[in-house]
Parts: sequence; structure tokens; C-alpha cells
Amino acid sequence: QVQLVESGGGLVQPGSSLKLSCAASGRTGSGYALGWFRQAPGKEREFLASISWTGGNTEYADSMKERLAISRDNARNTGSLQMNNMQPEDTAIYFCAAAIHVASTWTPTFARTYDYWGQGTQVTVSS
Repeated sequence: QVQLVESGGGLVQPGSSLKLSCAASGRTGSGYALGWFRQAPGKEREFLASISWTGGNTEYADSMKERLAISRDNARNTGSLQMNNMQPEDTAIYFCAAAIHVASTWTPTFARTYDYWGQGTQVTVSS
């Protein structure tokens, strides 16, 4: 089992930046790919970014790649997602997820590939 806890959400103004964090615990020693998703009310869960277990490979949603930066610190079992130029349409619940049944260099983009999910953190963009 891997437990994930997101933090860093809240209310932000349009045009601002926000950094979300994800803390992992439990059976993390075998390695896992880390992904970030979001889900807005009435919409499906949407892939944002992923990073391989080694940290050497990253993948971003095409519509978001210019505004996102994903990173991880394996020594501390943490990950983060930097988001810039936030807009009202970015309002959603943001989730981090861990995929353990993947190769060390993979960067999964499908939600069904991920084995563990955090509870999510609410991000609201409004003036």
C-alpha cells in the first residue's frame, strides 16, 4: 500500500501561480511513477503531468505543458506540481497518484494505470 496526501490547494487569483505538493508513505521502496490529475465539477478526471520513478522523464498534457512543471524528491518521498498563470477554468480538485506496476522510466498518462490516489486538494481560481 502507498498512501498519498496532497497539499497546497486553496483560493488563488487569476494570473497567479500555485505549487501543489504530494507526500507519499507506505510501500514506496519499490518505486513508482507519479502523476497529477484534476477533476472539475461535472467533468471527467483529466491528466495533467507525470514523472517517472527515476525522475528523468516527464510527460505533460498538451494543453497545459507551457504552464506546468512536475518534479519529485525520492529521498523525501515527495512530489510537486507547479502551475503558472492560473485561470478560472483551472478550478478543480487536484489529485496525485502513484503507479507501481510500470517500468522505472515510464510516465503514464491514463488514470487506470495508477494504483493509488490521494484524497485531492481543492483549487479555486477567482478574483
